[in-house]
Order: sequence, then structure tokens, then C-alpha cells
Amino acid sequence: MNISLLDYGAGNVRSVRNAIRRLGYEIHDITRPEEIESADKVIFPGVGSFGLVMDRLREKGYAEPLRRRILADKPLLGICVALQALYEGSEESPGVAGLGILSGQVVRFAERGLAIPQIGWNGTRLLRHSATFAGYQDEKLYFVHSYHGQVAETNAEWLLAVSDYGTEFVAAVERGNVTACQFHPEKSGAAGLNLLGNFLAKPPQATQGEVIQISQLHTPTQMAKRIIACLDVRSNDQGDLVVTKGDQYDVRQEGEVRNLGKPVQLAQRYYEEGADEITFLNITGFRQYPLQDLPMLEVLQRTSENVFVPLTIGGGIRELRDPSGKVWTALDVASAYFRSGADKVSIGSDAVYTVEEFLRSGSATGTSSIEQISRVYGAQAVVISVDPRRVYVHRPEDTAHATIATRFPGPEGQRYCWYQCTVKGGREGRDVDVVQLVRCCQDLGAGEILLNCIDRDGTNNGFDLELISQVKGATSLPVIASSGAGKAEHFVEVFEETGADAALAAGIFHRQEVAIAAVKDAVAGAGIEVR
Repeated sequence: MNISLLDYGAGNVRSVRNAIRRLGYEIHDITRPEEIESADKVIFPGVGSFGLVMDRLREKGYAEPLRRRILADKPLLGICVALQALYEGSEESPGVAGLGILSGQVVRFAERGLAIPQIGWNGTRLLRHSATFAGYQDEKLYFVHSYHGQVAETNAEWLLAVSDYGTEFVAAVERGNVTACQFHPEKSGAAGLNLLGNFLAKPPQATQGEVIQISQLHTPTQMAKRIIACLDVRSNDQGDLVVTKGDQYDVRQEGEVRNLGKPVQLAQRYYEEGADEITFLNITGFRQYPLQDLPMLEVLQRTSENVFVPLTIGGGIRELRDPSGKVWTALDVASAYFRSGADKVSIGSDAVYTVEEFLRSGSATGTSSIEQISRVYGAQAVVISVDPRRVYVHRPEDTAHATIATRFPGPEGQRYCWYQCTVKGGREGRDVDVVQLVRCCQDLGAGEILLNCIDRDGTNNGFDLELISQVKGATSLPVIASSGAGKAEHFVEVFEETGADAALAAGIFHRQEVAIAAVKDAVAGAGIEVR
């Protein structure tokens, strides 16, 4: 069977290829428009903005053959933005025409109080029988998007599954042999691989599945709180790439870099233990030339062969000049990571410098790493990694920065503090507070905040709830709580008291002091949704 991948340069398609190979199939990349109509089955991944996807399809001459294939009812599976491309257009890219298979416009989530983008694991309600969903047992699937298709009578013959996020939205459509899903099956663990395998295995069909009897008083689907395993990766003194862990960012013990394991093997272990995402932070000197850092690119490539949950990579995401004098943009660096298997990139120090310039000039330049990557790959691909530390003051009037009244007084009894953003691995403080940073980054196009805390790092005393609450109140972006977890109850605490969307840990997982399953059991036992 000729299974073909429509790769038009849209980010991480390596994971789709790896998932298909994992299922025992060979896959062929489409290189000419005529191959779209001749292939037995086509996988159409959608990564990036609606406008980018449609522009690339038209530039390569793929749009019309793709539309003809769909209208001819030839087997095709669309993923994420590929589902949105079936509509007439999208609020994300006004004036850009979609394929026009489904009527109406894709719209942005707009309900108050929602973290946008929707990033994480959500339930799905199946509305009719489908061979693609055979064996599906209401497992959670991985969604990452700011825009969605609306449930409408005009597209009723296509509607297959819905989910809820503030409002009911289209999770999957299907008519005949054409299926498209808003979620990422290749990033949805075993449940997603099962759906992908069903599509690849099923013969062409001539009839629609029967409508499932569903009560009008259905229970809305629920987003799960994410548990993320973080791997700080660097070279040790012998030149080997290892996972390490710092104590307030100091990764050495008795003069040697702490070696807690090999990154690829640890990542696979965490996937098998139920981690919802894996984050790699490349901390070796904040790599001067990431595109020449072949070992780290190889880590992503090898990890994505067996790990089918989202992968984030941070470290060196900025414009740089290599030893030959060639200038690489932040977009070039991010693109190399995406093509190697990353789903998101994490920007640290460069975000602080960008915000400093934004505050000085009062406007965006359009050239920052955040803007470049978000414009091409979408806000959901850009994570801002914030490394703040407390600065204590006696009174709020003693600083121009956003203060909080703290339950933990400073060394001189100060009852207030603000959170200073740092760069260079926490070694240098800047005159930017955490509220300024997250708000500016949101305006520039970031999609998520990874909120570390230097004061809590390595302490095992729990997350800094005051910091996380302040940031959750300052932004509508999803917030990942990080630094300080020492036991499963700390995860319960951070979700209950701050509303964080995810929580991340490193050392306690690496040293097997706390198991990911134990964390999920504790969180679920407190009545909090988990996968």
C-alpha cells in the first residue's frame, strides 16, 4: 500500500513518520502535486498558522490536487491545522482562503478565564461509529491550538467527534474515506497510535457510520492537568551528553557534573511511566552554535522514534553567527529542532532581552525570536522559560516593579517582594519583573510560560505558590509550574491553589524518589483531572 505524507515544510512531521513506521508501515514523501491523487492513502499534517499552511500548499501546487482528492473520497487523514484547512477561512489569517470543503470560518477561543492556546490532553465525544475510532475507550487525546471549528448544522454530515473547552468545538470530522482530527494522534500516546493504525489498516468504505445515541444532557469533556518530566542535558567533563540536575542552578557536586542518566533512555522511561510531555533543556554553556550541536539534534531524533507525547527543547534559541561567519536566525535554529522531532521550543534569556527592548521602544520590531517563530509555527510552538528570583522590599513604594505581600519575610523582615527576571542560567539579574515579561511575551506571540523559581530550585520544599499565582493572574497563557517539587502532594497543592495548567519536575523523577504514577494518583485522588 502506498502511504504518502504531505510534507510541505510545516514543522515537526518526523513524529508522524516515526509513528507510522512504529505501526509497521513504510511511508513515502509526496514531492509532486500529481502524487496527491495517485497515492493509496495520504497523511496531511498541519503545523503552524492557517495562513502559512494554505500559502505553502498553493506555492507547491498542492491545494487543488488535495481538494480534488477529498471530493473524490480517496483515503486521507488530516491532523490539527489540516482539519482547519478544510474550512472556507480562519480568523487567524483573514483573507486567506481555505480548501472550502466545510462551510464557515475557523474562530479563536474567546471565553473568559480560558488559558489560550488550549495545550494538553482533553476528552472527546464520538457522535457516530467510525472504523478510525475502533477500540477507542474515551481516552484523552493531545490538543494544541488557539482556533477551532464550530459545531454547525451546515457541516452535520461531516461531524464525527466533539470536545469542550469553554465551548463545544469540532474534534474530528469524517465523510466516507476522508478523516481529519483537531488533536495530534502521533502525540497522543497509545490511544493516538491506535487511531492512526486504524486509519492505515481500514479498507476504503462506501457508507457513513451510524449515529451513536447520545443524551442531550452530556457531560462536558475535561482538560487534564499535565505532569511533565524535565531533562537538563549537558556535556560532562569527559564530553559525554548526560542528564544532570542543579541545586539553585549549580549542577556540580564535589567538582563533577551530576550524572543522572542518558537523555534518550530517560525520556523513553518517562513516556512509558505516563509523563504527559518531555522537556529537554540544553544547558551546556547555552550553546553558541546549536545548529552544529549534532548530539542534541540526535537526542531529539532518537527520542521521537519511541516517545509519542510532545517534546520541548530549550537552549540557544536565538539569532547567532557561526564560526564561518554565517548568520542563523532564531527561526533557522527553531526549524532545525522542529525537523529533528521537537514540537515546541523554549526561549529563555533571549526573551528577557527582547522584552527589555520592547519596554524601551514601546513597540515590537517583528524580528524577535518570539515573533519569528510564532508567525510561522503558531503561538503554541513558543514556550517562554522564565528564571526569576525574589527581591525583597519593605514597602511596595520602594520599587517600580509588581510586588506581592509574601508569607515568607526577607532576611531583614521585609514583607513584600518582586520577582526579578534573570539571564545566563540565573547568573545575571535584569531590571525586568516577571509580570512585565509574561505580558510582553504574550503580546509578542508566545503561547506558554514555563515558570521556574531560582529560590526553590533543588529545595524539595514545594513550588513557589505566590509566584505562580501572580503570573496566572497576569496572563491568559497556559502556565507550567516548575522548581521545588519534593513529593506528590506538592503537585496537588500547586493545582489547587494556583490553577497552574501543568507542573514539571526533574530531580525527584531522575532519582526515583517520586514516581510519575504516584503523582497522578495523588492528583486524581484530590479530584483533579489527569490523563
